[in-house]
Amino acid sequence: MTTSPTPHADIDRQTLTLSEKLDRGDVLAANCPSREVLKHLTSRWGVLVMIVLLPGTQRFSALRHGIEGISERMLSQTLQWLEADGMVHRHVYNTVPPHVEYTLTPLGRAAAEKVRDLADWIEVNLPAILQEQTPLSAENPLK
Repeated sequence: MTTSPTPHADIDRQTLTLSEKLDRGDVLAANCPSREVLKHLTSRWGVLVMIVLLPGTQRFSALRHGIEGISERMLSQTLQWLEADGMVHRHVYNTVPPHVEYTLTPLGRAAAEKVRDLADWIEVNLPAILQEQTPLSAENPLK
């Protein structure tokens, strides 16, 4: 006997109220706010910032040095997105010069562990991935 791959997902989407859908999130829906959070967490820089913050609190300069190739502007923007999403806490010390530290929130730590697992999987499987890669052609960018 075969079943639909996601029978409960279809039923869930049909039976949930709008407020329940918004509370739960529906990343496959075009207008779901969870897509923005997904974009921030899974962007190249978002993933790397989260991984660098996993061991503990970091200053901006330590983050910048820990992530090769990221510009100050991109790091600042990524930290702002992650802070707005509740993943990162920014603590400003009133000193001269100003001292700012970034720490993962409990929610951010849970998310960082997930994206670290994905990054670890990529690293472990990189030889096989590279072997399977095919160059993108101008005629068929998906192949």
